[in-house]
Amino acid sequence: MSREKQSRREFLKVGAVGITALGFMKNIKVNAIAFAEPHAELNEITIVELQAKMKSGELSARRLAEMYLERIREIDPKLRSVLETNPDALKIAEESDKERKRGKVRGMLHGIPVLIKDNIDTADEMKTTAGSFALVDAPVPERDAFVVEKLRKAGAVIIGKTNLSEWANFRSTKSISGWSGRGGQTNNPYILDKNPCGSSAGSGAAISANLAAVAVGTETNGSIICPATRNGVVGIKPTLGLISRSGIIPIAHTQDTAGPMARTVADAVILLGVMVGRDKRDATTAESKKGEKDYTKFLDKDGLRGARIGVARQFVGNNAKQKEIFESHLEVLKAGGATLIDVTFPVDFSKLSDDRLQVLLYEFKTDLNKYLAERRSPHKTLADLIKFNEENKEREMPLFGQELFLQSQSKGDLTEKAYTDALQKVKRASQEEGIDAVVAKDKLDAIVSPAVGATWSTAAVAGYPYITVPAGFADGLPVGFAFFGRAFTEPQLIKFAYAFEQKTKTRQTPKFLPAFT
Repeated sequence: MSREKQSRREFLKVGAVGITALGFMKNIKVNAIAFAEPHAELNEITIVELQAKMKSGELSARRLAEMYLERIREIDPKLRSVLETNPDALKIAEESDKERKRGKVRGMLHGIPVLIKDNIDTADEMKTTAGSFALVDAPVPERDAFVVEKLRKAGAVIIGKTNLSEWANFRSTKSISGWSGRGGQTNNPYILDKNPCGSSAGSGAAISANLAAVAVGTETNGSIICPATRNGVVGIKPTLGLISRSGIIPIAHTQDTAGPMARTVADAVILLGVMVGRDKRDATTAESKKGEKDYTKFLDKDGLRGARIGVARQFVGNNAKQKEIFESHLEVLKAGGATLIDVTFPVDFSKLSDDRLQVLLYEFKTDLNKYLAERRSPHKTLADLIKFNEENKEREMPLFGQELFLQSQSKGDLTEKAYTDALQKVKRASQEEGIDAVVAKDKLDAIVSPAVGATWSTAAVAGYPYITVPAGFADGLPVGFAFFGRAFTEPQLIKFAYAFEQKTKTRQTPKFLPAFT
């Protein structure tokens, strides 16, 4: 056995050990123990800087992949953010180096190590399981997810798959964000016994800890934005239709999307542009023609000048520190040349929680059954998964049950009036009576708020874009500043988010990664 394969096996053995809810919440003691951090020179390095090093010959794609893989092996047992590494990563990186020597550079992601969430299909030696043991023995997908095809075409080196809230946090009403049966509990790199939020917890934690250049997450309702916020990185939830969902284990087709997670707005934007595109397997991507091939042209440090931005103070909350942070950053927007207008959302979205859930329950059963049938999984339906979980309670349900699975299984098809009425109600409340109404009333370019559930839920249900940028720390954990708006306004949101980031620069590298004792 090669040393590389042996190290990978040892890493996977350590990374797969879970922790109990009781221990996670109460009994774990955290000690600030210093350790020799491998390849600290990669901390906060950007895609542009990595490309410069590869162009000059200072660094090869293979060596870069090796360095990140070494960081994963040494650091990630403390985080449990990476489920497995790609045994083909170094081979792919070598091919990237050969192309570069021949004068072929595919773009800004050429040779760049990327992590992807473990609900995204790859037709290679890695598994796609949504964190569940139910799919561990399933055949590998017959083809890559569309976003993976785009990444490979762009020359990216996919170095591994990240842990997640199992089934993207849609198995139980009492689930723990960042926990999966296969991967255990993902930990927050700033304070290890704090939750990293989900369901793209592994992608957020790994990028914050500098275990890859960028990562891909997925979102149905806050699953990119919350872990990006909680782990102190940038997250972009794009407009529904910009990025294909084919080959991604689904929850709900009216809300699901993939999106980039990165340490800087610029890196997130580079990744976003690569993933956008029309896919005949996903009809919603007919709208991708409204997107851009190159979003980097909107990276304008003076992008706030002349902007009309709504301020949603109703979502600030009662945390004094977070309120102070938010108000101070409003001054940054004004100093950058923006005009701020206080706005109020006319619909209390929280009162629609039951309708929102009904939509997800109906769509989950339909969409997942379709995915499983195409995947050639031994478990071909949601009913099969429910049975598997019952038969494997010790591994799959040591901490919480499968209430959402059971509720979803009880639903009928998508022609039922209960579904169509709920869908119509939540779309109207989030779109024409929600974001569209607020933007139109004061002729706004965007809306800002703290990156909190009320706002990311509204944008998620609407299918509208949302960007969170690191904004500081409260109680030792990162908080985010959010920009969101109408459909396909990614260009202006990027301008505002980038200008804000350049004026604030509050992102901080986790200072240490202490060990559990």
